Amino acid sequence: MAHWLLKTEPESYGWSDLVREGVTEWTGVRNHAAAAHLRAMAVGDRVLIYHSGAQKAVVGTAVVERGAQPDGAAPWVSVAVRAGDALARPVTLAAMKATPALADMAMLRQSRLSVSPIAPGEWDAILALA
Repeated sequence: MAHWLLKTEPESYGWSDLVREGVTEWTGVRNHAAAAHLRAMAVGDRVLIYHSGAQKAVVGTAVVERGAQPDGAAPWVSVAVRAGDALARPVTLAAMKATPALADMAMLRQSRLSVSPIAPGEWDAILALA
């Protein structure tokens, strides 16, 4: 099982939307590196949902429900994700940057990437911060 982080603009589609729908198709990713990460996702992989924009915080978890399928013209793909649990408290970008265990986290090194892998230790560190 792998771990991932998905960024979303809460004004467009946020954690509350995912919870309300239960399962959603994660579409619209138009960056080659991010699309490659979507293609690498497998059913059962764990996901952190991160609100970009004003909040800049991890707010909940999700699970990959279905692997990659085409999203419009090649090479773009989407995956289906199921809402998991809300974090007890959001983990802010500032808190992540201040945590030594997260120093090598892909999202912190490539901040514009909307889909990124998370190492198991990074997953644990973020949940501990929550």
